[in-house]
Amino acid sequence: MAVAALRRRLAGLEQQAVRKLRRDGELLERLRDDPTLFMSSAGLSPDPWQENVLRSEAERTLLLCSRQAGKSSVSAALALRSALTRPGFPVLVLSPTLRQSGELFRKIVSLNNALGRPVPAVRETTLQMELANGSRIVSLPGTEGTVRGFREVALLIIDEAARVSDALYYAVRPMLAVSKGRLAALSTPFGQRGWFYDEWHGTNNWKRVRITAPECPRISPEFLAEERRSLGERWYRQEYLCSFEATVDAVFAAEDIRAALSDDVRPLFPAAGED
Repeated sequence: MAVAALRRRLAGLEQQAVRKLRRDGELLERLRDDPTLFMSSAGLSPDPWQENVLRSEAERTLLLCSRQAGKSSVSAALALRSALTRPGFPVLVLSPTLRQSGELFRKIVSLNNALGRPVPAVRETTLQMELANGSRIVSLPGTEGTVRGFREVALLIIDEAARVSDALYYAVRPMLAVSKGRLAALSTPFGQRGWFYDEWHGTNNWKRVRITAPECPRISPEFLAEERRSLGERWYRQEYLCSFEATVDAVFAAEDIRAALSDDVRPLFPAAGED
């Protein structure tokens, strides 16, 4: 009798496992067709710009966003999407500090839990999750010496990119060469300096998305008015209007330097061979 009951119990568990595998497979197909489900399944209603980013197939994306605009949520969804739908390849998430790395990784785990973990995790720590499909998500504080060992990365996310050094940026780009992986850099401005500032104003092939605080439906005009009074114009423009402000320690403002330059002035010391 006990043996028969055990067999029935095992048969029931096997049927449950088969049904879960079928449901998970169907869920993955829906996620591939509609990547906005990575947010909506967790109770997050994506803004139109977030939907656009999630559906985009752009290889290189720059997100210039106000504080609290939702850039971390959409980048967490991008990371999870790549790990679940591109088996066997790592996803690397870089942040300037350990605390920021942990915060973004927790968002990724939360989204995965909300989906019901359609691909089981075989190992999970505070900053890394390895999946049964061979993918893994690694969230690290950005230092050049700790990231050089990664290769064939499917997706590279650089959080608070304006505060990530040029040396680190140059060190991680080759990780995408063989895998033809994607790169998404998200940030609030941090002065008129660094690779993020240069790429935003440059001519390289990036999908550029700019979202200011007044465009975010979750930030009230009353709150912004109070912030403007408290922070002053310069910090308010930087934190909420996505303005690349001149650095505080600069002797001359960038616009003053540009205004002082002219191609019409004859140099005092011509180059060799010139009259």
